[in-house]
Amino acid sequence: MATEIKMPQLGESVTEGTISKWLVKPGDKVNKYDPIAEVMTDKVNAEVPSSYTGTIKDLVAAEDETIEVGGVICTIAVEGEETVNNTPTQTNTVETIAASKPDLDTSEKKRFSPAVLRLAGEHNIDLAQVQGSGRGGRITRKDLQSIIEGGNIPQPKLEVAPEQQSVAVQAEPAPVSTPKVEREPATAPVNIPTLPGDIEIPVSGVRKAIAANMVKSKHEAPHAWTMVEVDVTNLVNYRNSVKDSFKQKEGYNLTFLPFFIKAVVESLKEFPQLNSMWAGDKIIQKKDINISIAVATEDALYVPVIKHADEKTIKGIAREINDLAGKVRNKAISSSDMQGGTFTVNNTGSFGSILSTPIINHPQAAILSVESIVKRPVVMDNDAIAIRHMVNLCLSLDHRVLDGLVCGRFLARVKEKLQSISKENTQLY
Repeated sequence: MATEIKMPQLGESVTEGTISKWLVKPGDKVNKYDPIAEVMTDKVNAEVPSSYTGTIKDLVAAEDETIEVGGVICTIAVEGEETVNNTPTQTNTVETIAASKPDLDTSEKKRFSPAVLRLAGEHNIDLAQVQGSGRGGRITRKDLQSIIEGGNIPQPKLEVAPEQQSVAVQAEPAPVSTPKVEREPATAPVNIPTLPGDIEIPVSGVRKAIAANMVKSKHEAPHAWTMVEVDVTNLVNYRNSVKDSFKQKEGYNLTFLPFFIKAVVESLKEFPQLNSMWAGDKIIQKKDINISIAVATEDALYVPVIKHADEKTIKGIAREINDLAGKVRNKAISSSDMQGGTFTVNNTGSFGSILSTPIINHPQAAILSVESIVKRPVVMDNDAIAIRHMVNLCLSLDHRVLDGLVCGRFLARVKEKLQSISKENTQLY
């Protein structure tokens, strides 16, 4: 008898996942915890392990198909499980009939995920008129996206009693169709001619997830941007004086990023408003300070999290960065490593960038990009001109949560802490 393996919960507020690649096929034998599929969500890309030891029977979900959390992705014949005899019981008969008539199962039709409710609200879609393709007739985000792209949006029906119909028609204004300009331009198919020599590159599941998360952030959060430049000459000199001994003692490099994260974390303690999230009817100011960091590979971008960064020394932060980056490059990053971030620090300076406008890591309220440290002539307090190591710190903020005043004060504090780094008052351990 076949046992169902379902789509797991792969992150906070994640309601569905897309099978980007199957790692098994029907007939394959697997052990418990063996990876069976690569799954992509808007928050994490991870391998799904088998919940049992046995033989894969059927792949219910196809590659690139989106399945809601709790939906069946495949079936497995569990090792050691008794085989059902050929005499069908009443229960088996009912299940067989239900399976042969999936259209009649509407038990889940009125259960809506947050993603479905959000899309329906944005595009004024009457969910009662939508036929769901999910299990039990449940409406999925994919169903709504198909309706939006097709432009056939069902409007709420006006239901009145016969004797009141004439009055109601006069009292109620005619429903207004949704203007096309409000629809998501990025989801509409684009007809671009392919000329000789052009190369068509299929969009991978990971790239689709990145695109969806970036579009969601830009459309939901009103981005604002600000920047300060910081003289980090003392930081550069101090780090250069200890990097060799640190590498010899700890076994990994001491980069500049841990110093910046430490300054950010200490400033977040003073300005906790930036360690917040927008939750529709309220703002959630988080107690824990968990720093998300961006780690890029050749074809994807991952955002692992340094948990409780406010409790760590510079050395502790450096070790976390090294460990998390290693997991990403070795494809050993887990969903738990990607969850719980409250503020993001992005090290664009590693690519030589000196100015950028980062997109907020939804649903966080802000993201800080540390740009490249460059030598520039600077006018000092005594009007002398000196060559100094300068860096730009670029902050994008959700203007629903934050205003310029608190963000300006936050950046000024980060700047002050970085410029005060020295051998005498900075401890690595």
